[in-house]
Amino acid sequence: MKAVVCRSPGELVLEDRPALGTPPSGWALVAVSHVGICGTDYHIFEGKHPFLAYPRIMGHEVSGTVIEAGEGVDLAVGDPVIINPYLACGKCIACRQGKPNCCVRIEVLGVHRDGAMCERILVPAQNLYPANGLSLADAAAVEFLAIGAHAVRRSLADPGARTLVIGAGPIGLGTALFARIAGLDVTLLDMSAERLGFAASELGFATLDGSRAAAADLVREATGGEGFDVIFDATGNTQSVQSAFAHVAHGGTLVLVSVVKDDIVFSDPEFHKREMTLIGSRNALRADFDHVAASIRDGAVPLAKLVTHRTTLGDTPRDLARWAHEKSGLIKAVIQVG
Repeated sequence: MKAVVCRSPGELVLEDRPALGTPPSGWALVAVSHVGICGTDYHIFEGKHPFLAYPRIMGHEVSGTVIEAGEGVDLAVGDPVIINPYLACGKCIACRQGKPNCCVRIEVLGVHRDGAMCERILVPAQNLYPANGLSLADAAAVEFLAIGAHAVRRSLADPGARTLVIGAGPIGLGTALFARIAGLDVTLLDMSAERLGFAASELGFATLDGSRAAAADLVREATGGEGFDVIFDATGNTQSVQSAFAHVAHGGTLVLVSVVKDDIVFSDPEFHKREMTLIGSRNALRADFDHVAASIRDGAVPLAKLVTHRTTLGDTPRDLARWAHEKSGLIKAVIQVG
């Protein structure tokens, strides 16, 4: 089968790989239809991912069609599916508590094991969700949007809460969209005037331009000095995360959607006097995938605006390498495989 392989940082090639065998019990063989390109994929290509072993087939935002089911699998050949790429052990403390998204021994497709930038992939049946009512192109967008939907659900924020999403990349925009769907009053903060322009003109969000003034001053002006009730940081930037603590209103909540590899330092007196809630949000759960799929079906998510770039499996080595550096106008890119 054809597969796009990142052999080493900066080296992305189309290879012939051996055909996959019959799926074992509890697994299914899926013909890949569409794959979204994530920031993680660009980081892998650029050699910036700290825990990756090369060579690697990337890709974890995936839709496809079942072509063979192993024993005990309640799926039929031809079923369209959304793939949950977080493979959990089912036995650890997180899994026993119904949180496979933060499994102790989690394996993410395209990161810890080969992913879906290829023609076929083997997946545990428990990680395959029906794509009923969605095109396979739209189904490939469910995973990246589920990250934001999960973060919003984790926040436990009440409708009307004054909310700031820091970072207007795909994850930040997804978080903002699902915060709005939850009834929150959403503003986006970013350093990119282009991305903020998109968020305002195409998606209708209020924005704060961090390139024009200090974030603290912008937040103070926007909230009358009170800060935001809920803040989601989706930047992956250590300085941004640390600064976000000061933007939270007394009694408010900070949700860390993105992850940074550095230690986070904050003022304990400031944290305590606000009686802040600090929440980590990792990956997503089945409930989040279902919520996103339903929201797309209901027309609440403007996918036609979010997917700005498209390519094919054969052209992915060239296009992904280019898009890793040419970000202008790029929100979300999708590979058509099947």
